[in-house]
Amino acid sequence: MPFAHGAACPPSRPAAHRAMATMGEAPEPSPQAPLAVLSKVELRVSCKHLLDRDTLNKSDPCVLLLMQSQGQWMEVDRSEVIKSNLNPVFAKIFMVDYYFEEVQKLRFEVYDSHGHAGVGTHDDDFLGGMECTVGQIVAQKRVTKPLFLKYGKFAGKSTITVISEEISGNNGYVELAFRAKKLDDKDLFSKSDPFLEIYRIDDDRSEQLVYRTEVVKNNLSPIWEPFKVSLNSLCSCEEKRKLRCVVWDYDSRGKHDFIGEFFTTFEEMQKAMGENKVQWDCMNPKYKIKKRNYKNSGVVVLLDLKIHRVYSFLDYIMGGCQIHFTVAIDFTASNGDPRNSCSLHYINPYQPNEYLKALVAVGEICQDYDSDKKFSALGFGARIPPKYEVSHDFAINFNPDNDECEGIQGVVESYQSCLPKIQLYGPTNVAPIISKVARVAADEERTKEASQYFILLILTDGVVTDMADTREAIVRASYLPMSIIIVGVGNADFTDMQILDGDDGILRSPKGEPVLRDIVQFVPFREFKNASPTALAKCVLAEVPKQVVEYYSYKAFPPRCPRPETPDSNLSSPQ
Repeated sequence: MPFAHGAACPPSRPAAHRAMATMGEAPEPSPQAPLAVLSKVELRVSCKHLLDRDTLNKSDPCVLLLMQSQGQWMEVDRSEVIKSNLNPVFAKIFMVDYYFEEVQKLRFEVYDSHGHAGVGTHDDDFLGGMECTVGQIVAQKRVTKPLFLKYGKFAGKSTITVISEEISGNNGYVELAFRAKKLDDKDLFSKSDPFLEIYRIDDDRSEQLVYRTEVVKNNLSPIWEPFKVSLNSLCSCEEKRKLRCVVWDYDSRGKHDFIGEFFTTFEEMQKAMGENKVQWDCMNPKYKIKKRNYKNSGVVVLLDLKIHRVYSFLDYIMGGCQIHFTVAIDFTASNGDPRNSCSLHYINPYQPNEYLKALVAVGEICQDYDSDKKFSALGFGARIPPKYEVSHDFAINFNPDNDECEGIQGVVESYQSCLPKIQLYGPTNVAPIISKVARVAADEERTKEASQYFILLILTDGVVTDMADTREAIVRASYLPMSIIIVGVGNADFTDMQILDGDDGILRSPKGEPVLRDIVQFVPFREFKNASPTALAKCVLAEVPKQVVEYYSYKAFPPRCPRPETPDSNLSSPQ
């Protein structure tokens, strides 16, 4: 298979939108409809018989993972560098999203690293590459292919193996903290430089590297940094599955000295929860046979174990989390006089306008997740009674003490009744409304419970005029239990609005601060004019389950009433 990519390492760039997770159900086909992620997939990589590019030592390999997006290869991630090793097994786990409906092309590139010189700066650094698809890896579970140099030339006998594992939606992860005591000294003039490897023993008795710790220099009683691994990676979510743990003395030439090993299970590890500790004799089988009084080659201690459950969207919803829906409507003069049939706000008794269509389509979904069925309805960009001063965050029911309406029908009625009472004006400032909802969300955050999440639907006919303030408000809101949906109504050029949607890059405040989470979804309504109302709702709400889970996971807020495990608990669509 020809491998056309040059030897130079591509610059690090964020992965394409398809490499990001979306937990929503697949919408009906439409230009903006995101695909549904069936699963997250872990990829583990190893190589054999790599080319030796170094004169004195062996190559120091590193793997780059690239994904194709719109015909361009973009770097997704890269592995660690393994010193002086032509048959490396990389500890790095690559995480990608698997879309059944899409051909997701991947490229694995292997380079000989030169420390501070970086990876892939010269032709001689390129050890070979391989292209495949996520679907191929998932279907085969294990893919082994030859590595190619430029112009389709084989890289000798070099091969690369990629193993995939599906991560279930209810998967959790475990945090482990190990140390060792009185390890054997393998060095002549100094103490050993130990590191620990954990292997999972699979049903076919093969061993899969789960984690490799850092090296602790010149220390026979090392304390390794705590680390996190998924339960699926560690034991395939089977507590009794056997694990093999090996302690090595690091050698810069790649010839690590075996210190000892022990076998355990995740079930046994869990005894280390709380104040307890678990320890194992680190055994060298050869010494055990040869030495009569041999006891061990040191002791490995599990200092702490913490299990973190990864909850799904439905875990939070069924645990009592309410979705509070707020709609904000653009009443600027660019919409046209509501009395004119050409106006975007024209009330046709036989055909709802685009504002009403978008409001009803999204609101009818959200109302199922709000027990009191009361929704905040705000307006911006109009002169309002009694003084007819411009307001950018007024209640369309004209009740400043309570901006809520009874159900979606109540919002529709308030919208229709307020039109004759206001003067459409401008400008199109949305930052005040974002900040207003954010203040309520901030009060909710202080409860430290997963009890209420806020969705703000902004309906506008043009590009916002307070873009800098809006970006700042969105960055602030990304730290709160809140998502923002913006629907562009009418035929305006909404190109500049795409900056608010983080799909094509990370949104930043004017000062350069990035959003904590991607919380904005923007779509032009005209792309759904000929589609069913559910198509718009599915598209704009598809990201919300992921955003809810991301926020509460970041805050480490569990569902208020965790529900029992069920086979269907990974459902993540708001429908």
